[in-house]
Amino acid sequence: MKRAAWYLAAGAVAGFAGVIGLHGRTAPAAPRAAGGPPGRSQPGPSASSGSRPATAGGGTHSVTGAMEQFGYGELAVRVTVTGSRITNVTVPALQTAEPFSRQLSEQAIPLLRLQVLAADSASINGVSGATFTSEAYATSLQAALDKLHLR
Repeated sequence: MKRAAWYLAAGAVAGFAGVIGLHGRTAPAAPRAAGGPPGRSQPGPSASSGSRPATAGGGTHSVTGAMEQFGYGELAVRVTVTGSRITNVTVPALQTAEPFSRQLSEQAIPLLRLQVLAADSASINGVSGATFTSEAYATSLQAALDKLHLR
């Protein structure tokens, strides 16, 4: 067999092994709300503990943004603000149509969180390969910030 044929066969085997390795992983189990279907989390409360908006030196407030649909499911972002600074961002509600979409979203969400904390706003670049998730994340985040009357 010629050398090129060996390279082709080795490449095909390596590619096949990579695909099997990627699809063989299982996503961690998502928390379930009582009475809800498996693998689907329910959104948390959408209002902060106090009804007043966050202001400079106004304490710590948390708000959940609107549930945003994206190409493969929907999500809501919860933002915690101290004064006028974003101190934490979580996703209490993530619903996806399939396990691969959940896995992709769960890989993108920590990167999106880091971008938000670094930018201290909803103006983020997003994650390549997770464009729909990134856009829904930014939109829900902006809705939460709007509820707090910030940026």
